Amino acid sequence: MKKLSSSEIRQMYLDFFHEKGHTIVPSASLVPVDDPTLLWINSGVATMKKYFDGSVVPDNPRMTSSQKSIRTNDIENVGRTARHHTLFEMLGNFSVGDYFKEEAISWAWELLTSPKWFGWDPEKLYMTVYPKDTDAAKFWEATGVKPDHIIKVEDNFWDIGQGPSGPDSEIFYDRGESFNNLAEDDPENYPGGENERYLEVWNIVFSQFNHTPEGTYEPLPRKNIDTGMGLERVVSIFQNAPTNFETDLFLPIIHKTEELSAGRVYGQNKQDDVSFKVIADHARTITFAISDGALPSNEGRGYVIRRLIRRAILHGQKLGLKDAFLDQLVPIVGEIMQSHYPAVLKNADYIAKIVHSEEVRFNETLNDGLSLLNQLIADTKAAGDDTLPGVDAFKLYDTYGFPFELTKEYAGDEGLKVDEPGFEVEMKAQRDRARNARSNAKSMGVQRSLLIELKTPSEYVGYDELTNVQGELKDIVVDEKLVDGVNDGTAEMIFSKTPFYAEMGGQVADRGVILDAAGQTVAKVTDVQNAPNKQHLHTVEVLKPMHKGSTYTMNVDLAFHNKVEKNHTATHLLDQALRDVLGEHTSQAGSLVEPDYLRFDFTHFGAVTEAELAKVEQIVNDKIWAALPVSAIQTDQETGHKMGAIAVFTQKYGKIVRVVSIGDYSIEFDGGTHVKNSSELGLFKIVSESGVGAGTRRIEAVTSKEAFELLSQEEGWLKTIATQVKAPQLKDTTDRVAQLQADLKAEQQKSAALESKLAKQQAGAVFEQVDDVNGHTLIAQAVQVSGMDQLRQLSDTWKAKAYSDVLVLGTVIGEKVNLLVAVSDEQVKAGLKAGDLIKAIAPHVGGGGGGRPTLAQAGGKKPAGLAAALKAAHEWLAEQ
Repeated sequence: MKKLSSSEIRQMYLDFFHEKGHTIVPSASLVPVDDPTLLWINSGVATMKKYFDGSVVPDNPRMTSSQKSIRTNDIENVGRTARHHTLFEMLGNFSVGDYFKEEAISWAWELLTSPKWFGWDPEKLYMTVYPKDTDAAKFWEATGVKPDHIIKVEDNFWDIGQGPSGPDSEIFYDRGESFNNLAEDDPENYPGGENERYLEVWNIVFSQFNHTPEGTYEPLPRKNIDTGMGLERVVSIFQNAPTNFETDLFLPIIHKTEELSAGRVYGQNKQDDVSFKVIADHARTITFAISDGALPSNEGRGYVIRRLIRRAILHGQKLGLKDAFLDQLVPIVGEIMQSHYPAVLKNADYIAKIVHSEEVRFNETLNDGLSLLNQLIADTKAAGDDTLPGVDAFKLYDTYGFPFELTKEYAGDEGLKVDEPGFEVEMKAQRDRARNARSNAKSMGVQRSLLIELKTPSEYVGYDELTNVQGELKDIVVDEKLVDGVNDGTAEMIFSKTPFYAEMGGQVADRGVILDAAGQTVAKVTDVQNAPNKQHLHTVEVLKPMHKGSTYTMNVDLAFHNKVEKNHTATHLLDQALRDVLGEHTSQAGSLVEPDYLRFDFTHFGAVTEAELAKVEQIVNDKIWAALPVSAIQTDQETGHKMGAIAVFTQKYGKIVRVVSIGDYSIEFDGGTHVKNSSELGLFKIVSESGVGAGTRRIEAVTSKEAFELLSQEEGWLKTIATQVKAPQLKDTTDRVAQLQADLKAEQQKSAALESKLAKQQAGAVFEQVDDVNGHTLIAQAVQVSGMDQLRQLSDTWKAKAYSDVLVLGTVIGEKVNLLVAVSDEQVKAGLKAGDLIKAIAPHVGGGGGGRPTLAQAGGKKPAGLAAALKAAHEWLAEQ
């Protein structure tokens, strides 16, 4: 076996397929671009969907990549098995309508067995095939694979529902008898079974069917090859590692963790080893995720990152690591991956800062949370139960930041389960938000064979010409059929030349009209999209008969187009201004450019302050008023980068790019339309700034006429307020409002003092009425106070004077009820808990609540039930 590093193995794979005519595609961001169906990029093919479903025809139908991916569906197995990871690299080669089974199989065998390449022993390789796929078995035999090394497996069929699907063939490497963890006659002891001996290293999918919405499987117009080889697994074979973790991809992280743990050594203790592996795995994942723009938060991708960080911290605690340590692993990850992912090491300081901030934040509550969790575990065991209450698991999550999975894992280590349904009830609102953050769009579309085959050339001239553009009608598509003419209704059309911009990069498509030779309007253009072969595909509302081969005059709606242009140029100025104010870590995460407003999403690890927003807005307006020229050139990517152009979503660009410059202030790769001079924008005004997901912020803004109208509206509101507060002039309004607020605060303080005095006066009467119930003293009264604060003041007086064992107070405020229960420390030790009592009586007022054993509170919406609640307190105490 050759001795190769992970970097050498990765490069060898890419070089092999490059020699076979494949374009090496850079690894895409882990954060999906224009794919709302995915939380993370989770495979190599996830970045190729636009080619596989036929929405785009690639420049080269042969592509290869090493794609970083994240999967967290079975996170609990990480560290406990040999091969589970949250981040992994998928080596892949792809054919879009080019070569198929014979070449894919032949090349796979060559890469694996040729001395020039991997040079593996052919005797150690086994292949599984779909039983009905006789071609695959035949081609494997033709390469030299022995028939008894080809195994038919019924589930070797790749299908994700609607879209491309087909049989697949998996390749297994026999690691030898020393890895065998099963009996000889065990039914899983074969290549493809659940065992440690036969390691799956490669899966080749023969994508040859369209799984239609009707559930049928139709032959694809273009058959495709999609393969996936896990780099971590392949490296473990080359480096003869017992598991993936004893390779150069993980060992440097593990060794650094050993150093930080001061005394713990990997390989000496099974439980310690689990923690070392979890930390190494999670350190890689969070480093790459943050490098690609995702940030910790409580939902979506951010929740995944936060969960991984906290899980790693807990395992660090098990290794004796009490202080922040994960941030020190970030540069180690960067150094390991530098050859293929140089940006990680370049961004290491920024990534470490984010990680450290999360660690400090979690460590502040970790000890209290762990103490509570350990107490809950002890109480559950003492009570003879085997399940932690879901409400307590939620409290750990909500108050101490413990992800539910960590609580479940920790409890599992102690032989306990967790009440998951109970937790889910508490978490429903958060889970709904997380689910709604993802689209219901289908994961991969069905190929439109007609458009894939349609290669009619079409020239876009809209950068320079917008009206009176003449073009020949080349193709008409109606109901997925090419027709020679259309009289009315909706149709899709391709012209030899067009001024209509096709929707792209967040900029909406142009609209307008089409005229015949007589100058009569024959159609309205309602939408324009890029066809698979990059022509502009016009969706038109046909008003009069149109015929293929005829020449028509096209006019873009100039008012609509000009407004969109202004807002698009504004997004470029805004992008750079955000970098200037917030830092270079900020990058575009999406945009929408409409005629009436613009929306700009960007990555940032916190809310933008009012002062920062004001500064951003000022910079953009300064650049508008500086009358900067806007220019564009076409060049190659390398030249564009040398010019300093910012590349947003790099994987979108081809070999030739368009670079748009606004003076020397903003330079970006961009295919959209823009004004000729920044002064055309007139004015820029931010409407709102908000968070839209994990580490992603959104600014909505307006320019020109809409910006003026917004300022006029705000001025009108200010004038109304000035009148209401009796300010002599507009400039006096803020002072007048401040004075009114000060007066209000003074009155509120007086009111609070009077309420406190009233509460003390009531206290004497309330605390005189003490009942004896089952050996306990109880005060249960309705009082007239302003709210829960006053009830708590009464409970403080009760506790200081020790008026009774148990106190129950209720007050009605409008249509709502507040309840408070307090229990003396002695009675808590004897087994009484305020939380149990509040749960028993709160339903009478239509509410619920909880709290500590000594103090609990609840709210409700049934004032009429207060008397019943107080009576229920007597009944509950009588049963204790």
